[in-house]
Amino acid sequence: MNLMKSARTKQSLVLAALITLSASATAFAQNKVIGFTKGTPLSEGYIAGNTLYIAGHIGTDAQGKVIGIDITQQTTNAIVAVKKVIEDAGFQDADIVSVTIYVTDLNDVPAMNAVYKKLIPDPKPARATVQVAGLIGGAKIEISAIAVKH
Repeated sequence: MNLMKSARTKQSLVLAALITLSASATAFAQNKVIGFTKGTPLSEGYIAGNTLYIAGHIGTDAQGKVIGIDITQQTTNAIVAVKKVIEDAGFQDADIVSVTIYVTDLNDVPAMNAVYKKLIPDPKPARATVQVAGLIGGAKIEISAIAVKH
């Protein structure tokens, strides 16, 4: 009897291991790069399983120039760029769980918050706001995010 029980236990362990490996392979197979342009050092987003990691966006035009002089316009453009990656990846705004915002001047945070409140859906995701010495192209703000499909 103990021999049969031991064999069943081993079978159960092997089956559990196979299921785990299968699930891992499925998650790995879903990995996908979003918005990669050959010759650039980054992707706009990267899907790993059900999670989308969105690169920092500063709200540039097709030529890579910063759009808008003030923080309000730059914040709008950066959020629109982040939302485009979310849409291109097949995710939704409601899937955003974390946002990191880099600003060159903490005095711009109230104006940035006004735009953020309008464009980011409730419930608001977890967020960090960090002051930095400078951003590419003279941008005043850069936004990165993480989204998870529910």
